Parts: sequence; C-alpha cells; structure tokens
Amino acid sequence: MWTDTLGNPVTLDGGGASLALLNDFVEGFIASEARAANVLQAQHDPSPIVQAAIAAVHLFAESATAAASARPHVLRAQAGAHAATPRERQFIAAVAAWADGDIPSAVALHEAQAREHPRDLASLKLGHYHLFNRGDSPGMLRMALAALPAAADVPYLHGMLAFAWEQCHALDEAETQARTAIAMRRKEPWAHHALAHVLLTQGRLHEGHDFLADVSETWTGLNSFMVTHNWWHQALFALDLDRADEVLALYDQQVWGVACDYTQDQVNAVSLLARLELAGVDVGSRWDDVAGYLARRTADQVLPFLDLQYLVGLGRAGRPEADTLLANIAARARAAGPTDAAWAEVAWPAARGLLAWTRGDHAACVRDLGQALPRLLEIGGSHAQRDLFAQIHLDALVRSGHLGGAQNLLQPQLRAQPESRRLRRQAAALYAALGLGGATEHFL
Repeated sequence: MWTDTLGNPVTLDGGGASLALLNDFVEGFIASEARAANVLQAQHDPSPIVQAAIAAVHLFAESATAAASARPHVLRAQAGAHAATPRERQFIAAVAAWADGDIPSAVALHEAQAREHPRDLASLKLGHYHLFNRGDSPGMLRMALAALPAAADVPYLHGMLAFAWEQCHALDEAETQARTAIAMRRKEPWAHHALAHVLLTQGRLHEGHDFLADVSETWTGLNSFMVTHNWWHQALFALDLDRADEVLALYDQQVWGVACDYTQDQVNAVSLLARLELAGVDVGSRWDDVAGYLARRTADQVLPFLDLQYLVGLGRAGRPEADTLLANIAARARAAGPTDAAWAEVAWPAARGLLAWTRGDHAACVRDLGQALPRLLEIGGSHAQRDLFAQIHLDALVRSGHLGGAQNLLQPQLRAQPESRRLRRQAAALYAALGLGGATEHFL
C-alpha cells in the first residue's frame, strides 16, 4: 500500500502519479502553499481520498456555488469508500459533511481523526479551519495537542499549535511553538503569522515589523491568502507606527491584486482600507476597484465574517449592492437554527451597525454594532481581524458624542500598545475634545 508524505496509508488507483498529486495536497495544504490545488489535475482518478481532496479544494472557494462544484467529487469518494482505509473513510465523511453544511459533524469527525490518526495533519488543519470560523479556539488547541505526541517532528503542527495558543490568549506558549516551528523550518508562514499575532498583541510593533521583513523572503509558492495575509500583518505594524505611505504601498503591491476574485484576498483588502481611513489616511479611489469584486458576493452567505467585510467594502464604495447584501444577511438570519445562531444573534445586528457606519449614521452604529460586539467571537476571524469592528465602534462612539465611552475603550488599548503612534494621535484628539488637553501627558 502507498503512504502519503506524513506516513499515512492511502488507497490509490492511479499509482505514483496520483500519490505525487495527493502529496501536493497534503503537504501543500498544511504548508499554505499553492501546490495544494495541483490535486485538481487528478479529476478523473477514482481514488476515494483523491476525490475527497478535490472536493475540499472546491469548498475552499467559500462561495455560493462551492458546494455544488464539490458534490460530484464527494459522491465519487463515497462510492469507493468501502475499499478505503478507516482513516480515509473518516476524512471522506468529514468533507461530505462540510459540503452538506453540517459543520458540527465535520468538526466531530476531524476531532476523532486527530485522536485516532494523529499524523493526518491535513484533516487537523481542516478541522482548525472550521473551528476558527466558529470562534472555537479551545477546540483548535485541543485538536492540535492530541496530535502532538505522534507528529512533533512536523514543523507545520507547531505552527498550528502556535496559532491555537495565541487565539486562546496564551501568548508565551504561542511564541514558543512559533519559534520551534521556525527553527525546524524557516519557511513556515503559518508560524510567521502566529508570531506576528503575538507581537502585535503584546505591542512589540518594531520587533514585529522587523521580523516579518526578515522572513518575507521565504514567502514564495504560497497560496494567495497566506502571502497577502502575512503582508497584511506587516501593514498593520506599519500603520500603528504611522507609516502611511508604506501601508499604501503594501496594499497596492502585496495585499491587493494577487487573486482579486478570492474571498480571503478581498477581506484583507477591505480590512486594510477601512483601517487606513480610520487612521485618517485618504485611500483615494481604491474602494471602487475592490467593490467591483465584492458586488458578486451578495448571495454567498457562506461565513458571517466574510459577509460583514463585504458589507463594509460595498458601503464605503457607495454601491447599491450593499442593500442587497444586507437583505440577504437578514434572510440568512431568519433561517438560522441552533447550530448557526450567530447569523441571527450576532451577524445581523453587526451588519446593520456596520452599514450605518459606512453611511455616516454613527448613533445607529453604536446601537447595533455595540449589541453584537460582546459575542463577535462567534462569527469567526482572528482577534486581529475582528479588531476592525472594534475600531469602527470606537470611531462611531467619538463621532456620535459618546466621548466618555470612547475614552474607556481607548485608554486601555494605549496602555497595551505604548509604541502605537496611531493610538497616541487618536487619544490626543479625544482628550482635547474632552477638555483634558492639559492633562494629556498623564494618559499618553
């Protein structure tokens, strides 16, 4: 029997050629490399595990049509599953559950896989994807720790552990795991990403900027999300250091334009443009270009985190499609059940507040987005990504005259980020508006 790059037995009909393409998926996926999509070249290979991998690639499109594209491959995988190994059958079942929209079942299968077949790190990474999108960072950590005794030799597992620790706010453990991964393999972009989160959270802005600049030479052959997202993190460091020209250059050259039709590249762009505007930077006509792609997303409703970002972009560009998207979010919220209640209870009020902010109705933003903020974790996204919504809420507080509330939120951020020139500027303006300009030195 054949084995994949991690030593997992695989059932293949296509022999060595199929194995090479399957390994591209397995290792490419956990290494955040574009070659994971090479498995699409095996469209006609009946091997069940190959067909399941192809289905997964289609589902990562995160679009309204992704499940339909994946389903024929799921059916082929299921048709041959009787001849596959138990590990392969479990992976096939998890991908099938994903295609059916049954994420709780998919997560349960990936968790079982982590315990029973801990070197199936493609399954673990996919489980992390689902858990991340549900805001379940403890689940991410639990799953990765289950695999550690059997897969400690794989640098990518340490990168996954680093991000899970960081999302659980265990920053020292996250940094240790990230540096372990990088010591094992300098080109480990997910570990770079996890360490960037740690350094940003701890206010080590200059160190973070220098670190990403140093390792960026290794960001070759990556999927578009990973390369644009790591550059997005570099832009966050530069933005807090008040290097607006650098941030705009990073946006134009690294963050936007790699795969404009891909969901994750679009939300990177929306998030960075909005943050630039919140920092007082004129972004020119950049919203118009992004909005042309976002306008095609109004009927997606795949993940609430994505829809909220699309809504901000369409609203800031002044596009009428923003109202269509808001109506579709409302419909999705009405259809939500117990396993996807975040659409109704979090995404829907957040959507109303975010669109209000883009249109200058700051009081409505404070009311509606403020309602959603305590549970925003449930829509997915990382702490750093969701911080955009907190920044928008803070801006709305200031613009609607809730200055005391704004001070209560801004001052702790400033204490945690003493290197942030962006926050110092915002705080100075706020204290002047509060009539405390003469006491600013006690706060900054």
